[in-house]
Amino acid sequence: MHNKGLRVMAFVLGLGVAGTALARDEDKKGDLKVFLSGGVSEYTGELGEDINTGPAWGLTVNVQPTNILGFELGYTGSSNTVDNGLLPDARLTRNGATGLIKLAPPFIEVVKPFVGAGLGASYVSASGGAGLYDSDLVEEVPVAAGVEFNKGGLTAGLRATYRLLVDESFASDASLGNPQGGLFDASLTLGGRF
Repeated sequence: MHNKGLRVMAFVLGLGVAGTALARDEDKKGDLKVFLSGGVSEYTGELGEDINTGPAWGLTVNVQPTNILGFELGYTGSSNTVDNGLLPDARLTRNGATGLIKLAPPFIEVVKPFVGAGLGASYVSASGGAGLYDSDLVEEVPVAAGVEFNKGGLTAGLRATYRLLVDESFASDASLGNPQGGLFDASLTLGGRF
């Protein structure tokens, strides 16, 4: 990513964090959460027929201006091997950014279920002789659901995210066409509340 793009992204994130910090009550904890995630990822549909389940990871900043509405910006990644005897070392590594709008029921804080939807983009890197796959930028429409456990300065949770891949051209040579599918991941999260 170019330096200008990094500066713009940092500026937008800084505005969101600063705006929320100004609006929060002095004794309220949890308007800002930062957490790590780890779990598994799997490509679905035609796209996933020759791709194995692999590890997933991420880092997320969650801004919570109200107890019902939240906004997330996050980095996500995954690594999946290709299940093809002709390409024994083939691997698809994904690194991307996601923005989500989250909704949660009011008046529930310690155990807080949520749903979310947003937009994202990832760069899928094909390596290890993955001649049937190309490295490419992929646009995504993520939807998520899960539950967070909040106590004091800590947050933990479980979440499932399905990413509808708008462009699956990184795999078009593998299927001699335009395969349809998405990416599903299930993760545990752990972090802090500020």
